[in-house]
Amino acid sequence: MWSTLLAFLGACTLIAASPGPSTVLIIKQSLRGRRSGFLTVLGNETGVFVWGVVAALGLTALLAASEVAYDVMRIAGAVVLVGFGIQALRQARRAKGTPGDTPWETTQKSGWAAYRGGLLMNLANPKAAIFAMSFLPQFVPAGAPHLATMVGLSALWAVYEVGYYSLYVWFVGRMRAALSRAGVRRRLEQVSGGVLLLLGVRLALES
Repeated sequence: MWSTLLAFLGACTLIAASPGPSTVLIIKQSLRGRRSGFLTVLGNETGVFVWGVVAALGLTALLAASEVAYDVMRIAGAVVLVGFGIQALRQARRAKGTPGDTPWETTQKSGWAAYRGGLLMNLANPKAAIFAMSFLPQFVPAGAPHLATMVGLSALWAVYEVGYYSLYVWFVGRMRAALSRAGVRRRLEQVSGGVLLLLGVRLALES
């Protein structure tokens, strides 16, 4: 069992280290404040747990089997990504009039908005659902209760990633002095917005 858990946590580390839309959003929100970044992480990992439970119940198999359902989620996910991208670019434009030494906490989103953004980013990604369905069963030991074990692994996955992504939030917070300049802030908003837009367009165009 311990060897299985170590292998599982190793796989979780590789997954978390792979850049994706959620990583971009977490870093972007962390630039606005540690509270905003951490709540975005919590929202994202709530989505991870939800998809894990859905996979444990076998419901993601329906999504994988239905081309229409998958396409609907894919387009919805693309809209969410593009929306976040446009939002970031608008914030970059507004930052032009911000004094150079103004703390980013003054533009920090409400806690609920940050949490909701992380949750929406994860739940709107059909690939996350399909991945959970294929990933979790590989670590269910022979003879173990399937449903309970997969739900437990889903919770462990989410909690582990909370710790992992909290390091991102902490690191960005440590760089506050350099990143709080209006010019740097505006450039980072532009980069994150452009990346999210491109990811959204790519998801929309995938067959």
